[in-house]
Amino acid sequence: MQTSSTINEAHDRPVVLVVDDAPSSLGMLCDTLEAGGYTVLVAVDGEAALERLELVAPDAILLDGMLPGLSGFETCRRIKANAALAHIPVLFMTGLSETPDVIEGFACGGVDYVVKPIRAQEVLARLHTHARNARIARMARDAVDVAGMGVVFVDAHKRIAWRSPQAAQWLQALGAPGSAGLLPAALQPALLQGSGAAPTLLYAGSARLSVRNLGSATLGETMLLLAQVRGGHAMGSSNLGRLAEAALTPRETEVLSWLAKGKTNRDIADILGMSPRTVNKHLEHIFEKLGVETRAAAAALASGQLA
Repeated sequence: MQTSSTINEAHDRPVVLVVDDAPSSLGMLCDTLEAGGYTVLVAVDGEAALERLELVAPDAILLDGMLPGLSGFETCRRIKANAALAHIPVLFMTGLSETPDVIEGFACGGVDYVVKPIRAQEVLARLHTHARNARIARMARDAVDVAGMGVVFVDAHKRIAWRSPQAAQWLQALGAPGSAGLLPAALQPALLQGSGAAPTLLYAGSARLSVRNLGSATLGETMLLLAQVRGGHAMGSSNLGRLAEAALTPRETEVLSWLAKGKTNRDIADILGMSPRTVNKHLEHIFEKLGVETRAAAAALASGQLA
């Protein structure tokens, strides 16, 4: 249960949704998660979980595989079919440890599973790792938007596995897909092109877009890079090359992303949970890798304003 201090700090705490039809049996797990720094939400079945997800996007989901009504596996499939939720790591809690059940859990989008009876400290360790990795991946992908571009990850069934905020705006301008979660038809020809092919050109509302297939990414997904075309050239293309060649670490990418959004060193330190001195160290490495000398130059490069 939350104390008054944890309630006051709730906006700084990662959120985990626990979905189980017998939540009373998970009291120790919930207590351990809250003591470990998480805000815990609970749903008793798949439908209730989906309703909660309409209101909040947690940092991770602990999902019982055997639920009344909508099964945990089907619940996971619906979560992963929603582009706005697909990035959330789902860890299955199940008493089913037979190989087919484990395979189904991964096939429907789960990243890990723990077998009941639950060992709370083990769950906490696994949850921390997956939530942190998902957060770093989101931040790294968000940095592409800073360069004035958008990214879409598409699975083998042409479903959108993840989209960056800028890409989401352009996808909305392209109109609703033919089926929930599917890539809009206008973008599907890009999936047939090789990673070295010329980009596809199309319009999303008033914006003229260049769509380039960057090839296979993680989990068999295809990565599409969207950029607005002005004057015959994709905005930010030269900057993207410089950023890619710089080979920034995920942490350096996070720092650069927030720098480009106008945050101070102290702001960045608070957001990323590090000291201002550590932020300075990361900036030194970023400046060296990008070949710039000032914060303004690094921010301009990241935001697509520096040729």
